[in-house]
Amino acid sequence: MTSATNVAVPLLDLKAQYATIRSEIEPAVQEVLESQVFIGGPKVAEFECRCAGYLNVPFTVGNSSGSDALILALDALGVGPGDEVILPTYTFFSTAGSVSRVGATPVFVDIDPTTYQVDPDSIRRVLEGRKPGAVKALMPVHLFGQAADLDAVMAIADEHGLRVIEDAAQAFGTEDVHGRRVGSVGDIGTFSFFPSKNLGGFGDGGLCTTRDQELAERMIRFRNHGMKPKYFHHDVGLNARLDALQAAILLVKIEHLDAWSAGRQANATWYDEAFAAAGAATSAVCIDEGGLPLRTPEPAPNGARHIYNQYVLRVPGSHRDAIRETLKAAGIGNEVYYPRCLHEQDCYREIGHRAGDFPHAERASRETIAIPIFPELSETQRQHVVDTVLDAVRAI
Repeated sequence: MTSATNVAVPLLDLKAQYATIRSEIEPAVQEVLESQVFIGGPKVAEFECRCAGYLNVPFTVGNSSGSDALILALDALGVGPGDEVILPTYTFFSTAGSVSRVGATPVFVDIDPTTYQVDPDSIRRVLEGRKPGAVKALMPVHLFGQAADLDAVMAIADEHGLRVIEDAAQAFGTEDVHGRRVGSVGDIGTFSFFPSKNLGGFGDGGLCTTRDQELAERMIRFRNHGMKPKYFHHDVGLNARLDALQAAILLVKIEHLDAWSAGRQANATWYDEAFAAAGAATSAVCIDEGGLPLRTPEPAPNGARHIYNQYVLRVPGSHRDAIRETLKAAGIGNEVYYPRCLHEQDCYREIGHRAGDFPHAERASRETIAIPIFPELSETQRQHVVDTVLDAVRAI
């Protein structure tokens, strides 16, 4: 049934969020302006401390972006030319780009077709064909706000003597089946505060987490040109500092984060129930087994916490573009995360992968659509999204 009210629904409405916290943000920004301390200083230190408590880690290092956070982590672990880092091919580019940027080589693996998280069996198969010592680290990605299988990843790392960098750019506050906050399990966790993230700043920003004091001290040096004390450089670092203005804004927003996450989870549950009532299923592997050709995200397993940075639907690939056009015509924002796997990118073609090397990732790149999930969605907006999606899918 088509929605009676054709209301616009953006993929993300940051203006709606800002309207609820403007009275807190403006004095926080004004405080920094009056202090004239824009680089480092007490606001950055306070934010790092707040994140340490929220993520249950002893050491946090604020920095300039999620991409720089990955580079800092790789540098701190000594990953460089001649080293290989295993990571999923289905993720945002910076996961692999950071590896290339430090002179190492990304080694791609497939994903689980149901959760979209890195497939541990794919990691094992790659390691079986590698020379001992070639691979230096594993980089699991906690995609879309759900935790990767950290038990399996850490077991593989222990068996092969590998370091683990958790790319948690989309998962601030996500928990695994043991209730551990992601970013607190591997050697280093990395986060992004890009505005579209569930905890987003008013520009770029990032964070590294670790339980190792020595690694934390290295990243603190590396983010400031490898310098400590001033003008004395132990390493060739980079300029990757977190601005005090961003820290002040994020200090306000982190106090609202659990409420916003609860809003995202409530919207996801509402979507799940509405689509299920229409005949959709949750298992991505069942997409050819009859019924409505629509799949909703797999819920987090018992004990885990999915914060739904994205809510990703799945439809047969040959129909996805038409469905996206229907959504666009109805004023509904949507996005494809990600239309091309990393091994298919022009800059990585020289690695030599062929179509079909990573079937689950390649299929996900052809079949997934993210729909609005931001916490301020109204019921009218949600209903419009569901009705439009169902009309489009039924027309396949």
